[in-house]
Amino acid sequence: MREWIVVSLCAVAFAKHEIYSGWKSYYVAPASQEQLSILGSLESKLDVDYFVRPRVDREGVALVKPRYQEEFLNVLANEEISHRVHSEDIKSQLDIEDELIEARHAEFRARSTPEKPYENYLRLDAIYNYMDEVAANYPNIVKLVTAGRSFEGRPIKYLKISSTNFEDRSKSVIFVDATIHAREWITPPAAVYAIHKLVENRTDTDLLDNFDWIIMPVSNPDGYEYSHTNERFWRKTRSIDQNLISFLCRGVDGNRNFDIHWGIVGTSDHNCADIYGGSKPFSENETRIVRDVLNENLSRLILYITLHSYGSMIMYPWGHDGSLSNNALGLHMVGIAMADAIYAKTLPVFPRYKVGNSLHVVGYGASGAAADYAHSIGVPLTYTFELPGIEHDDNDDNDDDDDDFANDDHLKGFHLDPIYIRPVAEETWEAISTGAKRARAIV
Repeated sequence: MREWIVVSLCAVAFAKHEIYSGWKSYYVAPASQEQLSILGSLESKLDVDYFVRPRVDREGVALVKPRYQEEFLNVLANEEISHRVHSEDIKSQLDIEDELIEARHAEFRARSTPEKPYENYLRLDAIYNYMDEVAANYPNIVKLVTAGRSFEGRPIKYLKISSTNFEDRSKSVIFVDATIHAREWITPPAAVYAIHKLVENRTDTDLLDNFDWIIMPVSNPDGYEYSHTNERFWRKTRSIDQNLISFLCRGVDGNRNFDIHWGIVGTSDHNCADIYGGSKPFSENETRIVRDVLNENLSRLILYITLHSYGSMIMYPWGHDGSLSNNALGLHMVGIAMADAIYAKTLPVFPRYKVGNSLHVVGYGASGAAADYAHSIGVPLTYTFELPGIEHDDNDDNDDDDDDFANDDHLKGFHLDPIYIRPVAEETWEAISTGAKRARAIV
């Protein structure tokens, strides 16, 4: 059975979450394309934030501010759109999340064991300290690169991992990044765990013999820190443009800011929108750095994976219109192999991954995405991973679940209990390593 170190935090006032007082989230299940279109229109009309976007054959999860909840529910009722409550009180869920993270910290302190970034949700400094230590301890295979600075001046770091100092031109390059969307906290642990497996726990020598690796765990450090200190569901960068509105509504959705059909679909030209694509392609320091890494390694880069959450999906281009690339068969075959590798490792509480074209898997188009850009410049295999959340009915007993991973219905999606961090990181690594090997075989 799972053992908890009891931390008495119930009386603590979590002031940083006051902004979410009264917010609620709802499952929504459109039965037709018409209902789906109506739900899509609410994103701008009622400032609805979709944690998981709905589609006709899948529930979505919508976050709704207090001032819009009555109108939101009226629209659903009038249009006969099936729905149910996901969370009655978002702030209380975030308070619980903080308690669980602190309890996890306390477990490691009690054992006098260093806490790794793939074992809990850690702040940027802790992630960077781990990267610094790995580079210092393994200088023969690891090089720490500070690629540039974020808008607010934080370093954007990545590790180059190679047994031949990136000098063997016969080796293929794999690039994995995470956290372009700041609130997706499960993604840095998955990226850091890949570092751990490549450097500290090398169980598969082929992965260094045949590949050079680039791992960037936090590509949006400003947003990531802000999501810890101010707004848990902050998604964008923290940049300010030259217009007045940007001072009130900061930031850009980095995964809408790449120069691939920029500003066409699934994005917004309003600064305040969560999916604001910026004033122009590559307006952000953060996306320009990812662009530069892709281009600098293009001649050998065969696989690019950008980690997101949540939804248990592996998606490939093209996302703006649902058309298939010339390499669609290869993309699908490697995608299926990666999903199968996850399924062989995963816990029963996680849903099985869906694999396919981005638009068809999520049910909506999006332009300016990183994976589409990487594919457009010549990277043969590019994927957006949506790591898992836990979604199940409250009356589902899940008798087959491991006792150490009991179902916590109060923590779903972005509120994934810290006990699940390492299992998610481990199964994601199985996908990444499988993807690398399959990519080399077909490219």
